[in-house]
Amino acid sequence: MTSHASTTTAAVHTDDLIRARYRDPEVTSLRLRSPTIDLQLAHRSVRAFLDAPVSDDQLTSIIAAAQSASTSSNLQAWSVIAVRDDARRSRLADLAGGQEFVRCAPLILVWLADIGRATRLAAGRRSVLGASDYLETTILGFVDATLAAQNAVVAAESLGLGATFVGAFRNHPDQIAAELALPDQVFATFGLAVGSPDPTESAGIKPRLPQSVVVHHETYDAKRDAGVDDYDGRLRSYNEEHSRTAGWIDAVLARLADRQSLKGRDELRRHLGGQGLPSR
Repeated sequence: MTSHASTTTAAVHTDDLIRARYRDPEVTSLRLRSPTIDLQLAHRSVRAFLDAPVSDDQLTSIIAAAQSASTSSNLQAWSVIAVRDDARRSRLADLAGGQEFVRCAPLILVWLADIGRATRLAAGRRSVLGASDYLETTILGFVDATLAAQNAVVAAESLGLGATFVGAFRNHPDQIAAELALPDQVFATFGLAVGSPDPTESAGIKPRLPQSVVVHHETYDAKRDAGVDDYDGRLRSYNEEHSRTAGWIDAVLARLADRQSLKGRDELRRHLGGQGLPSR
């Protein structure tokens, strides 16, 4: 996973938000709207934060929203570590490729695929969990953590905060596990930087692929890729407004070019096995 995130703009009309989200002259409004949809459309990446803490009350509300996400078979196979300590945030930033926003955010939430809790419960009852070694169980933990974290982002945005996902925590998972004292069968899936957005940051609502590309009806239709070229130009225009030059296609191809482009994550299965999740 790469970095993503957001703030809300209550005064902005839904039509303005949908235009910003797609930058497509054929998509200028939504027939159905709600405050929740407006909040989600206003989602943007926030990588610059004010020097203001995230309060305990804010954190409690964010986690309550996270725990309200769907979870497979109610296994709740995730946990989260709230990191506020300056020195620890700095060390996490170093492990995440030196990304400065990780160092500067007042709160880092590290989302964990947590199969260890069920295993410890089984041990306490002298039971055996034979299914915990399989890939399905690892995926289940990752999915549960991701659903919870996305709920947390929407909740944070509703409180006027911004948040950015940090996939680079998977670059050095062994060191992350040591830093956070993770037990067996617990794996750091990604981080989330949370704080009050700095209004001077150059950022906006990043356009997404058109629905004509991502929505298939009944069966998959690869011909829908035809709409990607127009989107590539729209994203390039957005990036130029924020002093960047890349379109979408080149960025995707570069990100998936070879093992080196994965920045150490090509060893993820080995790291999972070392953390007690063989995923066979």
